[in-house]
Amino acid sequence: MKKTLVAASLMALTASGAMAQEISATFSRFDDNWLTVLRNGMVEYAGTIDGLTYQQEDASDDIAKQIDQVKNFVAQGVDAIIVNIVDTSAGAAVSAAAGDTPLVYVNREPDNVNELPSTQAFVASNEIESGTLSAFEVCKNLRAEGKAGGARGYLMNGQLSNQAAVQRSKDVHDVIGMDMCNFMEIIDEQPANWSRDEAQDLMTNWMSSGEPFDFVLANNDEMAIGAIQAMKSAGMDMADVQVGGVDASQDALLVMAAGDYDVTVFQDSVGQGTGSIDTALKLIAGEDVDSKVYIPFVLVTPENMGEFMNRN
Repeated sequence: MKKTLVAASLMALTASGAMAQEISATFSRFDDNWLTVLRNGMVEYAGTIDGLTYQQEDASDDIAKQIDQVKNFVAQGVDAIIVNIVDTSAGAAVSAAAGDTPLVYVNREPDNVNELPSTQAFVASNEIESGTLSAFEVCKNLRAEGKAGGARGYLMNGQLSNQAAVQRSKDVHDVIGMDMCNFMEIIDEQPANWSRDEAQDLMTNWMSSGEPFDFVLANNDEMAIGAIQAMKSAGMDMADVQVGGVDASQDALLVMAAGDYDVTVFQDSVGQGTGSIDTALKLIAGEDVDSKVYIPFVLVTPENMGEFMNRN
């Protein structure tokens, strides 16, 4: 009887040990508002999963540091790694650093996304939708305002080392290339690196030329908000200019509620975060997963913004 109890106890310990899993994540930067929402959501979600230990580190926009973090995770024997990549052109190096340890890229698409091994996957939203939805809605609004005879404006890029920034700007140019929207003209485009402060400075510089403009399109909300702050500081009536961005952050929706922001696109931080953890757990379990897992973007305007309050 005693031997039976001991055997049962050992089996229980073995079973509980098998349930214990460790996932470590590295993020491009901690001081990004949208990524902070994503990270916090992942911590919260991980806390609901029995036996899961989850930790995350800041790569501080340093790809060499991030690769070292991935190598350290492997050396620590973690069961899976999640990466919000610093430089999307460094996918091959990050994938190689992970070796056979399951790896999930989240939010930012690595350049090797079409060559990922079966132990790796990518979870995000399809960036072809993001800039397209935002720019096309601004196009429609400008037409409705009677500006189809010609409208000029500016485009703010995110970090050019980031695939999302490159794709979102391409989306804008593709929309402007459509027959319906070819009345739109970009006066200038420059990076403001996802930053509200940099965008405010860039917008102030653009306005100093005295060039009239009808719209501002930004790769994310933070830059759109910075542009709006600069325009309001200069005494502009925000009813005279269309502003479009991406993310539907809570700060952005407050600016929209005040009547100063026209268009954004909901990027589901919770969906991407939980999706990356779920995908990592499936890879740990040896399950087949799609190499690309897309969480849909959704257009947000003053008419439907209430549906997205407290979502990001």
